[in-house]
Amino acid sequence: MIRALIFTVVGYLSGSVLYATVFSRLFGIENVAEQGKDKNPGTANAFMHGGFWVGVCTLVCDIGKGTLPVLLYTFGKTEAELASDIWLALVVSAPLLGHIFPIFNKFSGGKGVAVTFGVLIGLVPHAVPLFILAFYFIFFSVVLRVKAHFHRTAVTYYFTAATMFLLRVALPVSIGFLIITAAVQYKLHISTEKRQKFEVGLLWMH
Repeated sequence: MIRALIFTVVGYLSGSVLYATVFSRLFGIENVAEQGKDKNPGTANAFMHGGFWVGVCTLVCDIGKGTLPVLLYTFGKTEAELASDIWLALVVSAPLLGHIFPIFNKFSGGKGVAVTFGVLIGLVPHAVPLFILAFYFIFFSVVLRVKAHFHRTAVTYYFTAATMFLLRVALPVSIGFLIITAAVQYKLHISTEKRQKFEVGLLWMH
């Protein structure tokens, strides 16, 4: 329990570092969050308003800040050990909660898509959760196309969370992702970005 709580705190603090802001300053660029319509200090605005290198550095670090705490906590654990470690739910969700509600930025952060992928990468070689999330992002992007990105993200998280429970992914991991989904949905709900009409189409339909 003590070890899990330590990694939960470390994960939250790791998530609270907003690298879009950090690299904007290092590259001498105006804060990309302030330039974005949604005021989001995340990877998308880093690429859009900071340029290629700010975007790449932000992407790598946003993934990394989710991966490292989870990887260090779960390293060497078997599937059975993960399934019995209920505290893992906190460790898994902490970096994402830190990114969305960062203590270093008045609890106003990004949406956390890159961080979510980082967290699930941290569970490898237990890779099923990562494959599920990647599958739905691809599926709703190129097969059953959900427009726009705002709605696609919301639908992807809902389906990923449900599928984890249906496939009986380790319960602590499923609960952790459910917490992540709730936080992401809340962030989307309060987002100031302009919301385009919800549309669904097939790959061969325009």
